[in-house]
Amino acid sequence: MSPSPRRYRRKLRIAVAAVVAVVLFWFFVVALMPYRHELRRAVPPGTPACDPQFARDMAGLYGSAIISGNRITTLVNGDAIFAAMLEAIGEAERSITFETYIYWTGAIAERFCDALIDRVKAGVRVKVLIDWAGSLPMSDDLIDRMHENGVELRMFRPMRLRTLTRLNNRTHRKILVVDGKLGFIGGVGIADEWCGDARNPGEWRDTHYRVAGPIVAMLQNAFAHNWVEAHGEVLRGDAFYPELAPQGDTALQLVKSNTGSRNEIHLMMMTALAGAERHIRISTPYFVPDNVVMDQLLQARKRGIRVDLMLAARQNDSVLVRRVSRRSWRKLLEAGVHIHEFTPTFLHAKLLIVDECWASFGSANFDERSFRLNDEANLNVYDEAVVAEQIGLFNADLARSRPVTIADLDRIGWLTHAQDIVLSILKPHL
Repeated sequence: MSPSPRRYRRKLRIAVAAVVAVVLFWFFVVALMPYRHELRRAVPPGTPACDPQFARDMAGLYGSAIISGNRITTLVNGDAIFAAMLEAIGEAERSITFETYIYWTGAIAERFCDALIDRVKAGVRVKVLIDWAGSLPMSDDLIDRMHENGVELRMFRPMRLRTLTRLNNRTHRKILVVDGKLGFIGGVGIADEWCGDARNPGEWRDTHYRVAGPIVAMLQNAFAHNWVEAHGEVLRGDAFYPELAPQGDTALQLVKSNTGSRNEIHLMMMTALAGAERHIRISTPYFVPDNVVMDQLLQARKRGIRVDLMLAARQNDSVLVRRVSRRSWRKLLEAGVHIHEFTPTFLHAKLLIVDECWASFGSANFDERSFRLNDEANLNVYDEAVVAEQIGLFNADLARSRPVTIADLDRIGWLTHAQDIVLSILKPHL
């Protein structure tokens, strides 16, 4: 006896629901679960960061040479950063390669669009790579204008069937290279929120860096690595890789992480923290530490090292991140870590300084997303004069910050605390 139509439809619905459940579960496991860390525990103390052997260790461990002969300029806040970038774009003669996570709609986005199109009309080869998720607020008009006027624009890992398994793996790099000779790297995105000079909550605080010299070829390499995935083109020729003469005295190292391979940024930063002897300074908008980061900082305190951690305060574009971050603060404060919140506006600057001789800056935050999910790029500096400049910048921000105390945490209600515990499940994805 054949089943009734009603019973058949019910069984069909159950079967379809089961298939959907399996597909969703597969998507969660494959696409959303972060890659595991190679590090299971903190890196034990090793060669001090100020010892020449430390530089040799870092070069050998992370397969990225420390290159001398560079000149680096620190650019503080949007007005200075955007002016320098737009000036460089305007002077381009052969090529522009530009990779960014954020490109939103607004006045500064229009200016960059106009500048890039102008260079195309002058015969410059312009290639732009924007992360698909980071560009969701970007207007179709901007995208269409670039395409119609010859800018080679690609979105990194848009939502398509073939990219679903890597949908949670984004490029967070911010790299601009002009004529293969001048490079920019740091934390700034292309959005009006970064305009200004961090004078009020409407002007975000950030730092970017302009570099010239042989290291620029490594910045181009970071762009080219993702461009070949998004476009299929292998960048070659002296328009992108010209001969680069020394431009200064600074030794630099580019370290980049790529999803699906080793977590180079995580490994590098933990190795650097293990090399501290006196002082660790960290500035980051998103502090969501894993167990290894926590152990690394706590071990530093046990060795008597001062640790200053500067974070974004309530002026934050992600309240969720701040709440999850807060769960780690008590243990750090009890160990003697100094936590500061930058109060004038949203702090988006990313900086790690070890003692007075080594610093790292670029796109990487001190969080699990940067360490496990994103493509990132950071410059490591082996130059005491440049590091001293970064310490001065850190101290200037410190003067505009407020200390966090255990009493502040005690004032948080039990319900909020319970909510924070539940939210911490999302740690790797924030």
